[in-house]
Amino acid sequence: MHIVIIGVGGVGGYFGGKISNSGQKVTLVARGKHLETIRKKGLLVKSIDGDFVTHLFMVTDTIEMVEKADLVLICTKSWQVVEAGKSIAPILKENTIVIPLQNGADNAEKVCSVLDAKHVVGGLCKIYSKIEASGIISHFGHTPEIVFGELDKSITERLTLVKQIFDKAGFKNTVSEDIEVDIWGKFMFIATVSGLGALTRATIGEMYENKETYHILEQTATEIYEVGIAKGISFPKDMVQRIMLFIGAQSYASTASTQRDIMEGKPSELDNFNGYIVKEGKKLGIATPVNMFIYNCLLPMEKKARK
Repeated sequence: MHIVIIGVGGVGGYFGGKISNSGQKVTLVARGKHLETIRKKGLLVKSIDGDFVTHLFMVTDTIEMVEKADLVLICTKSWQVVEAGKSIAPILKENTIVIPLQNGADNAEKVCSVLDAKHVVGGLCKIYSKIEASGIISHFGHTPEIVFGELDKSITERLTLVKQIFDKAGFKNTVSEDIEVDIWGKFMFIATVSGLGALTRATIGEMYENKETYHILEQTATEIYEVGIAKGISFPKDMVQRIMLFIGAQSYASTASTQRDIMEGKPSELDNFNGYIVKEGKKLGIATPVNMFIYNCLLPMEKKARK
C-alpha cells in the first residue's frame, strides 16, 4: 500500500509520520525548508506520547514524481483543498481512496467537485499539533484520532482497509456511521472557539469560565447548529449543549490553530469557519448575527495577511 500525504503541517506531519514510522510506504508532498530538512534528516515528531524520527519512502514538492497512490490524505488548509484535489488527479488509480482531514464543513464536497466522487471518503481529525521548526512536528495535546466514513453512510470493504493502515500506525481511529454529523460536530467546536479566541486573544479555558464570553460561545454554536439543521445534518437536539461541555473539557490553556494563525498575522481559515456560516445562513434565510460580527471584525486582519 502506498500512502501519500498532501500538506505536511501539524496534521499531515503527525499522521504521515506515524504511518511511516510503522514501516508503511509513505510519500510526503511538502515544500520549502520543511521539505529540505525532511529530505536530509528525516521527519522528527515530538509528541506527548513519545518522540520519533522517521525516514519516508519519498519527500517531494513535485506531484508528477509521485508513484500512483492507494490512499491519499489531504492535510492542507481548507482554502487549499480544491487545488490539492486537482493536483492529485495524476496519481489516482481506479480504486484510490482520498480523505480530506481539514477543519471545516464542506471539504469532501470540494474534493468531489474536482475529482470523481467515487474516490472520496469523508474524514476529520482530532489533534493539537503544529510545525515547531522545519522538519519538526510538535504534538502537544489531545489523544490523536482520525474519524472517517462513507458519505452515503454505507459500511464498505475499503473502510476496513483504511482502518488496517491506521491501526498498524498505532493511532486511534474510528469508522463513522454518519460522517457528516461528525464533521459538522468538529466544525461546530472549532468554528465556535477559533473566531472568538482570535478576537479576545484568550485561551479556551478563559473564554469558557467568563460568563459573558461563555454566552457568546453558546450563541455562535447555536447559529451553526441552525444552519446545519437547515442543510440536512442529523444533529441530536442537544448538540449545542454537548459542544459546550466539550469546550469546557479542553485544556485551560488551549487555543485553536486558526486563532493562532490570525494572532500571528498569517492567512487563516476564517472564511471557511465563521465566514462559511454567514454565507450559508444568507442562502438559507437564517440569521447569524454573532458569526457575522466575529467574521466582520476579523476580516480586516485576514485581508491584510493575504496581501
